[in-house]
Amino acid sequence: MSETTTPQGKEYLAGWTPWRIKRYWFYGLVTVLSLVIPWIQVDGNHLFLLSFDKLKLHLMFVQFDMQELYLMPFLLMILFIGVFGITVLGGRVFCGWMCPQTIFRVVYRDLIETKLLGLRKRIKNKQQEPDYSKAENKLKRVVALLLWTGLAFIAAADLMWYFVPPEDFFAYIQNPAEHPVLIGSILVIVGFLVYDVIFLKENFCVYVCPYSRIQSVLYDEDTVMAIYNPNRGGDIYNENKEKVFTKQNDLLSVNPSAECTTCESCVTVCPTHIDIRKGLQLECINCLECVDACTEVMGKLGKPTLVEWSSEKETLFRKGKTDYFRPKILGYIAVLVIVSIVLAMMGSKKEYMLLNINKENRLYSINQTEEGKTRVDNAYTFLLQNTLNEDHEYYFDVIAPAGMEGKIKIDQPAKPFKVKPGIVKKKVVVLYTEEMLVNDDRKDTVIPITIRAYAVDAKDKVIVDRQSTFTFPRADLLK
Repeated sequence: MSETTTPQGKEYLAGWTPWRIKRYWFYGLVTVLSLVIPWIQVDGNHLFLLSFDKLKLHLMFVQFDMQELYLMPFLLMILFIGVFGITVLGGRVFCGWMCPQTIFRVVYRDLIETKLLGLRKRIKNKQQEPDYSKAENKLKRVVALLLWTGLAFIAAADLMWYFVPPEDFFAYIQNPAEHPVLIGSILVIVGFLVYDVIFLKENFCVYVCPYSRIQSVLYDEDTVMAIYNPNRGGDIYNENKEKVFTKQNDLLSVNPSAECTTCESCVTVCPTHIDIRKGLQLECINCLECVDACTEVMGKLGKPTLVEWSSEKETLFRKGKTDYFRPKILGYIAVLVIVSIVLAMMGSKKEYMLLNINKENRLYSINQTEEGKTRVDNAYTFLLQNTLNEDHEYYFDVIAPAGMEGKIKIDQPAKPFKVKPGIVKKKVVVLYTEEMLVNDDRKDTVIPITIRAYAVDAKDKVIVDRQSTFTFPRADLLK
């Protein structure tokens, strides 16, 4: 009978990829997408652009005017509901995997300080600050600051590209005196990023970011997060959250089956300087560095990690597997789907011109023509805006109720008129009739009409209908 040997060390960890490496790849993907998206255009429209300069919203390659910002609340709803849903499902996974603050800190701390300049000895020890008493390290810190400042300018420019399209951005910065708001915004963002990433560090996540306070009311026992398994590792902290064991022998003397080696690897690697063995803490950003650290230590012993990416239900309470698709999650998904469908429906109804019709205060005027006919005029003010990128000539038709077709005609304007992109054109419009539309001696008659406005050269695409009225006087006034 042969004995099976439990693999240990490299053999146990063969094929294991740390979460840290996966996060690096994900950071790279997020960074590339954030840099590329502002440059993607279809017919001159961006995937997403909120231009305060030109008062335009570009969404999914469709351009909307500021008067059409009724879509923005739906975008914000999707953003917040999505973040809340992700938090319920995976805790602060957004913080650890997508938040720019975390990505920037990893770039500065792990790449610049540790890999490029050697200011820090190991990525695995984030608690030990560089020794700046050495002249060499002081010089390296200046280099690090300069490198990060350069990257901060790129990050600031990238952020601004979502509000000022790149094609305008580079033209504007060549004339900084004419664009002080843009230049000032860039400098403020760069200044903040330098202070935040180099000096404030993870204190932003711990003390400034409101998201950590929100998460506590969103969590439930199925929320997935980095969790220490005290059932295997043993309790390192007592009920008052006081640390009671710092040495393995002391822990084993109380709990002989405890597997925690008290090596503190999960503590020294934590960027927010917490001890995951203390339990759920607001400072945890779900970066899973502690999971990697414990996996490596316990793997050398041929044992699974004591810090798992799991739920309290599964790891602490041992109530069974994590319920990912629980009613709360399904509710978030349902709301997101509904809001997305409404957004798509409203977005698909985009009008390529905006038209407001205001009727003149005077209801009508009555005149006699040279041919002796009685003519009734109604005057209006049209406010028309071309929301496309090129000039168009516009005109309109009057659609009268059944029986009155063709009897209400256009006096002004007599021919189509040109409107430039983004310009609101004010146009006085006079409609008239020489027909006896209604024969009522007691009161004026308000006749509903439809104004069908369109671009003469793109009538199949640029066309809108607006409801209005034509007031016809009582019959005795026409005699």
